[in-house]
Amino acid sequence: MRYLLNNSTDPYFNMALDEFCLENLVLEEPYFYLWRNRPSVIIGLNQNAYSEVNLGYLNANGITLARRVTGGGAVYHDLQNLNYTIVAPLPCHPERSEGSTPAPIVDALRQLGVPAELTGRNDIFVEGRKVSGYARRVSKRQEIIHGTLMYDVDLDTLTHVLDTPESKLNAKGIGSVKSRVANLKDYLPGFKSLDEVQAALQDILADGNHQMELTESQLNEVRIMAETKFYTWDFIYGRSRQTDLVRSAKLPCGTVEAAISLDRGLITDISFRGDFMFDEPATELESKLIGCRFEYDALASVLGKTDVSRFFRDTNSSDLLDLILT
Repeated sequence: MRYLLNNSTDPYFNMALDEFCLENLVLEEPYFYLWRNRPSVIIGLNQNAYSEVNLGYLNANGITLARRVTGGGAVYHDLQNLNYTIVAPLPCHPERSEGSTPAPIVDALRQLGVPAELTGRNDIFVEGRKVSGYARRVSKRQEIIHGTLMYDVDLDTLTHVLDTPESKLNAKGIGSVKSRVANLKDYLPGFKSLDEVQAALQDILADGNHQMELTESQLNEVRIMAETKFYTWDFIYGRSRQTDLVRSAKLPCGTVEAAISLDRGLITDISFRGDFMFDEPATELESKLIGCRFEYDALASVLGKTDVSRFFRDTNSSDLLDLILT
């Protein structure tokens, strides 16, 4: 296959590049590129950010949240995870389905000595353990398939970022999750680093074909798309449909529980309950918070203009902000 080189580790640029290639870079033959992201969680197009991701953990640890244009579940990326993208023309005959899986990736891993196999709906397994998940989308006359290859990913962070009361990970238990996933490093003892593995996969997949290059104008289109779509609050959070959250913490006023309803990233209802001490009921504050974006800056703006101690004795706006967001 022909290939692009993508050295960006910015998840917003990389998500934009995938969409740009799918929509605009149409070739008669398949092409691919390998890439990485800085620590980030990438959620599927139709996922709810608030119920699928531990946003408090992300914010506390400087982990980026991004949304992609394909379906599937949330995945964790760091610099020890290698991502692949394959863009291919749709087959002439609809009954042909071989282009709808990352078979070239599996074949390449096997050439490196890894007994990889396609298993389940959208996974690559090695000896019964998941090393990759992938997703697909079709547009116009071509399809895109992209996915992960965990080489030496921090599995502790992976489990924490996706560990929410509503998530599959929480239901199955962190220990169970870690036993069902694996890093490819365990199966590639002859390689000293992910750089070496990436170079080897690049050579196998390219198979002597030439590199493609985007023009500066095309790269600028990708940058604009990253900034105006993939980086925006509306795309990342605003697509999240209705969900309910419950936060609880012991504050200076006593134990406070916040029951929060969200729709498209906006607070549609909020109520405070618990054994806390107060001078006035929190009804006024609850009314002020309805319609507010569920994000730090917007909430801080409202709470910063309010004497929170009236509703939660001896408690300040920072205390309440931490409760609501984490």
